[in-house]
Amino acid sequence: MHRVAISSTGLYIPPEVITNEELVTAFNSFAEKENAAHAADIAAGTRQPIPMSSVEFIEKASGIKRRYVMEKTGVLDPQRMRPRLQARPDSELSLMAEIGVAAARDALARAGKKPEDVDGVICAAANMQRAYPAMAVEIQTALGIQGFGFDMNVACSSATFAIEMAVNAVKTGSARAILVVDPEITSPHLAWKDRDCHFIFGDVCTAILIERLENAPPGAFEVIGTRLLTTFSNNIRNNAGFMSRSEDRDPDDRDQLFYQEGRKVFKEVCPLAAEHITRHLAEHGLTPTGVRRYWLHQANLAMNQLIGRKLLGRDATADDAPVILDEFANTASAGSIIAFHRHHDDIKAGEVGVICSFGAGYSIGSVVVRRT
Repeated sequence: MHRVAISSTGLYIPPEVITNEELVTAFNSFAEKENAAHAADIAAGTRQPIPMSSVEFIEKASGIKRRYVMEKTGVLDPQRMRPRLQARPDSELSLMAEIGVAAARDALARAGKKPEDVDGVICAAANMQRAYPAMAVEIQTALGIQGFGFDMNVACSSATFAIEMAVNAVKTGSARAILVVDPEITSPHLAWKDRDCHFIFGDVCTAILIERLENAPPGAFEVIGTRLLTTFSNNIRNNAGFMSRSEDRDPDDRDQLFYQEGRKVFKEVCPLAAEHITRHLAEHGLTPTGVRRYWLHQANLAMNQLIGRKLLGRDATADDAPVILDEFANTASAGSIIAFHRHHDDIKAGEVGVICSFGAGYSIGSVVVRRT
């Protein structure tokens, strides 16, 4: 068995930004138009008016202040309220593969590695651009990696679940190194017309290079252990899929986009995540207060604050558990990886950290690492 490390991470940031102010202006224009069109039904009590949004509401509910997206004009058009993405011919690199390649190249460059040093690609994301061929194979081929690639989806825990798959492959010797790539183009599946969630998601792509510790550069993070948990819940769901066409579904049906029971998710997932991390640390003779840093899933600021309080017995500081949510919004499986990418340089040799994500499923994945 080989010892395994996270050698580097890479990040692709989309070209456009939507601020809360821009988002609120567009949403309220849409809401006013819809409420005016259905004024008679609203007055009769047979239809509820769409409530107005506000910057204060968004920031209090989530901690989000802005988000990056692949395309913003369609989102901010009150007549459209979804991105304007262009279909590409099969002969061109797919959009998801394009940003996956960019993040992967960033990770390789930071570790001083070349494609020939890598044996596989796992494309792990909450939303795949297509059913097949696998996005991972397209990314692998575009990078010039000889080996294998496959896709996997465990919603917002996709990256941490993929890290375990990659760690196991490297540990057992079936691969020298694996790239985990998380292209999260979440804007097309977000219900931008729903006041309760129109602000939640942003687009991004991360990449993680997992390889044998003996081949890793100085300062890499040895993977001490990984731990996964799933338990079924309908509280976060998206019913869109290839069978929707055969069911004669309207693409605009509300359940064909992301929807959730936010309060139930908060109440149920926070204690699950804190307990999961505590048990994982105990397996390695560690305690939550002995952890130098937590890189948590970036879905909601209040969730992270509660999890931090349960783990540490006090309010977690920005140093204990850094937040990138305000800048990136919820980027599904990429959030905890962005936090790690942006906030690991100051970790000293021998110090321990935890990467943890949680989301639909429910699914929770944690990775305990130690700086070498």
